[in-house]
Amino acid sequence: MSVLARHELRHADGRRLFIYGELRGDLDGEIAPDAPPPQLHQRFDPLLAQRTAIAPARNTRPYAPVREDEDVDSDVPCPLCPGGPEIPFPYELAAFENRWPTFMEHPPPPPQHPHALPARGRCEVLLYTSSHVGSLRTLAPAELARLVAMWTDRSTELWADSAYRFVMVFENRGAEVGATLSHPHGQLYAFDHLPPIIERRVDALATYRRDRRACLTCETLAEDAAEPQRRILEDEHFSVSVPYAARWPYEVHVRAWRHGLRRLGDLSGPEAVALSRCARELVRRYDVLFGFDLPYMMTIMEAPEGADDWHLALEFMPVHRSAVKLKIRASVETATGLFINDVEPERSAGELAGLIPDPEPEYEYLPVPEVVAVSGRAESGIGSR
Repeated sequence: MSVLARHELRHADGRRLFIYGELRGDLDGEIAPDAPPPQLHQRFDPLLAQRTAIAPARNTRPYAPVREDEDVDSDVPCPLCPGGPEIPFPYELAAFENRWPTFMEHPPPPPQHPHALPARGRCEVLLYTSSHVGSLRTLAPAELARLVAMWTDRSTELWADSAYRFVMVFENRGAEVGATLSHPHGQLYAFDHLPPIIERRVDALATYRRDRRACLTCETLAEDAAEPQRRILEDEHFSVSVPYAARWPYEVHVRAWRHGLRRLGDLSGPEAVALSRCARELVRRYDVLFGFDLPYMMTIMEAPEGADDWHLALEFMPVHRSAVKLKIRASVETATGLFINDVEPERSAGELAGLIPDPEPEYEYLPVPEVVAVSGRAESGIGSR
């Protein structure tokens, strides 16, 4: 099995930086930024029995959204490119603690209020590549394999911390879904509680197990398999389908067939390769659908502790309902939580499944390497075992 070295450095403000692969520099001479503002906290809404995160500093984040088919604006330097404030040297792929977080491992005290809570958690930025332009569709085979390894490594570390109840890797692609930087990247959040929708999913699985003595996810996958008109791709390890009750017009779930594959850390070698292939092939279809790089929200849904019937999934939620119209959560949907889908799921699935992306040179999906922590410098972080 190939291995991928991980080097841990620290910014002057204490934030961790993880370099995967070859370590080509250091952080000497960096000036620490100001401390996070004390306004960072959570507020509990007793009428909804859920929390709201208050993070005013996010308004000061850099803003440089550039689509993949546009020229880079040289007047707005990308802070994620090599030589920027986060990584001042060349790198292959990397992760670092967010400079403008929603949650912190050691948050400031919350305001004096009965419904105020500390914003405890973790927020990391995951850089797919050092190149400013790219996506899951354009990553080279080795880059894609290393990305899945980094996703697995970062989430596994945070799941091991008992302070966190839920860990989620995600990607916001495109300004239409709020991405402020176009450099290929995702993020990772660790929560000190189960967010409301996650709690509802856990409860649904537990109720079905208690009442039916069966796995709700396995039975949902069987229903998807029985309705091929919602299937996008054929794969022995993952179902790639538009869900029956899709909330977003071109929503697709890439969900593990195997019961027991609950988190990224549970992936076998072949399953990890299959996950790479399914994610990339789906994004290739998305980018053909309307003739441009389709903005989407992507979440990697891993199982909370005790949710034994949860299957690992990548859930893709594009915001377009046509080439020129966006799906907006307006009054009814925002106030009630009832989504109104403008496109019948079978129709969107048929469109995606029938697309034939442009021919490309043969793409070889590679085994996902094992991440190994390395101290000090390394001439090359990738080798063979």
